[in-house]
Amino acid sequence: MKVFISAGETSGDMHAGEVVSELRHRFPSLQIHGVAGPRMLAAGCLPLHQISELNVMGLAEVLGALSRIRRIEESLLAWCIREQPDVAVLVDFSSFHMRLGRKLRQLGIPVVHFIAPKLWAWGAWRVRKLRRSQDALACILPFEPAWFSDRGIAARYVGNPSAGSCAHGWSLEQFRQHIGVAEGRSVLALLPGSRPQELKVHVPLLREVLLRLQATEENPPVCVVPVAPGVSMDVLEPLWQAGALPLDRNVADYALRADAAVAVSGTATLELALWDVPTVLIYQTSALTVFLARMLVRLKCVGLANIILDDRPVMPELIQHACTVENILGQLLPLLHQQAAADDQRHAFIELRRRLGQQRAAAGVADMVEELLHG
Repeated sequence: MKVFISAGETSGDMHAGEVVSELRHRFPSLQIHGVAGPRMLAAGCLPLHQISELNVMGLAEVLGALSRIRRIEESLLAWCIREQPDVAVLVDFSSFHMRLGRKLRQLGIPVVHFIAPKLWAWGAWRVRKLRRSQDALACILPFEPAWFSDRGIAARYVGNPSAGSCAHGWSLEQFRQHIGVAEGRSVLALLPGSRPQELKVHVPLLREVLLRLQATEENPPVCVVPVAPGVSMDVLEPLWQAGALPLDRNVADYALRADAAVAVSGTATLELALWDVPTVLIYQTSALTVFLARMLVRLKCVGLANIILDDRPVMPELIQHACTVENILGQLLPLLHQQAAADDQRHAFIELRRRLGQQRAAAGVADMVEELLHG
């Protein structure tokens, strides 16, 4: 038997690597080929192309890479015509994979799409494309199957990868020992994002927040900054100069057990909720992006934890012009000094963990592949 698997960016490589490991455990003789990154390669995927060939960001970069992306697509389709894999697994990266999935199905190859595109937030007009591009849709947010079912797409919640990974790692005591914080000192985590434009905007802003805390607090918190994979330490230099401590995300048993956090919107804010860290969510971007988002997005909140918790701002959200040093401190200081404010978020996070559950997403995807293999 033979499986084709494709991921298009770093996060997809991580999730796809888990799927490759699960499939190889269940079917030791299974051949798995695809568009792979380091995690997939380490798990035993044989590369047809590297994720780095597809992983481009920004409109100008995407336009410049279109011809290369088309050539990769043609190469993958040629391989699939020649080798006829039994199943294809397409992980996230929806624009590329919806087009590829439709063509694979035309070749008679059943397709599992893992990590459903967020059409419920924006892009609902693409439902028809998604319907034609997959045979099985694996969701990582618990409300998604009902949304897709209402639009004629059978979908299954397979579990959330962050919920599984965040259930393990350092305890609170182990975390504090790792960073060497003295008893009685609170710990603040600052997460400025990982993309170049996010870092350009948010690093100076969070530096000012840190300096203000040091100037006004009698016992200022110890500040840690998790360093995301691919982010240069030099880019974060203003935070180091202000006294923040780097925290390597790649160390074994990593878990961010801070007393409070200020974090750029993204998966990191969901992880913070799962680690029980009261958080202020922030985001600044271009005026055009905000304008388009307000025109297209049908949700009140942007944070994943808030969206899962019935689209309500359990974590306060400071977006665009509201994202100022004064407003951040106004939301952060109660989390550091008032137990009730922190407990309000932590109480909601209990329900978040209940909704996400503990099932392993990779196992759920492997179940769907197995059903197609033997169906």
